[in-house]
Amino acid sequence: MTPPNSKTAGTPTLRIIERIADIDGAAWNALGAGPFPFLRHEFLSALEEEGCLGEHFGWLPRHLTLWDAQHRLVAAAPLYLKFNSYGEFVFDWAWADAYARNGMRYYPKLVSASPYTPATGPKLLVAADAPAQSSRLLLAAAQELARQAKASSLHWLFTTAAETQLLEQAGLARRVGCQFHWKNRRYADFDTFLATLSSAKRKNIRKERRRVAEAGIVFRQLDGHGADHDDWETFHQLYESTFHRHGGTPTLSLGFFESIARSMPECVLLILAEHASRPVAAAFCLVSDDTLYGRHWGCSAHFDNLHFEACYYQGLDYCIRHGLARFEPGAQGEHKVARGFLPTETYSAHWLADTRFHEAIARHLDHERAGMRDYLAEMQSHSPYRADSTP
Repeated sequence: MTPPNSKTAGTPTLRIIERIADIDGAAWNALGAGPFPFLRHEFLSALEEEGCLGEHFGWLPRHLTLWDAQHRLVAAAPLYLKFNSYGEFVFDWAWADAYARNGMRYYPKLVSASPYTPATGPKLLVAADAPAQSSRLLLAAAQELARQAKASSLHWLFTTAAETQLLEQAGLARRVGCQFHWKNRRYADFDTFLATLSSAKRKNIRKERRRVAEAGIVFRQLDGHGADHDDWETFHQLYESTFHRHGGTPTLSLGFFESIARSMPECVLLILAEHASRPVAAAFCLVSDDTLYGRHWGCSAHFDNLHFEACYYQGLDYCIRHGLARFEPGAQGEHKVARGFLPTETYSAHWLADTRFHEAIARHLDHERAGMRDYLAEMQSHSPYRADSTP
């Protein structure tokens, strides 16, 4: 399954890499992945090396890379051959059902994404001095690989606005989603943030935080330097048990968390909640230079509002104290609006090899976008901020 390498003078050579560890980490990060912890070489490599991907979970790495005549990496795209739709957070199960009803196979498909991570970041990674056509070469190579793999489709998930525009211009169908994000307006402290909210919302947040404190919950916030093996083992047990209670599949191994804590310690945040000196809950986040990304949570005991405190208020306080511009707490969750998180568009782009299905889904997405615009407006109308302080 090898698309033809480019031979034209001055045109980069294409290579498909099935193990990202075979690529120099610094070279990958220098393409633009560095500022996004979930796209860094260390993160993606840990997923592969610590048993979080592969045939068992339906994610087979097929990373696209472009190399210049000096064998220098100039562009790349994280790409996976998928045999399910788990861990993507851009839901296409109805599309798979439509294929099945028509006697066709939807899987395998090709997906460009950071596995299990619904966060926006570039998927067309291109060096500043790369040939101008590099992004289009990556897209063309991905479509050719989809054809050779007999994949039904190609999906670019949580793309940036600029990438989405480029992909749409190339004929892919744009999809719009919604997440709830918080923006830091240089708040001096948590109370300064609360002062921008309506009185009712401000009082509710204070009440929720007070109940957690009165229950005797104590929090520790640790980065990769501060968290030890016991801390990660505690978190992983909470993470796994919570997935099992809700009938989910915990795909991330203890080895994965410990690996990224070692390789990118400044990019991880572990929030441990303890009661009577015993851990009862934990939240895991990723940290960039300007954004906190909420990712996973687990608990072993019920305390009123503990989830809100561990997953939202501790993160908001962290952003304010460290001067981070944004907090993206993950997918879905209308309950986040009352706590200061406002609706934000997310994007993906889709190409289906079967022209009939591509056209039908493109029409469907046209209608879906109209509905999403109404939904975003409706959620914005419930903003908790005072009229004179809306971000």
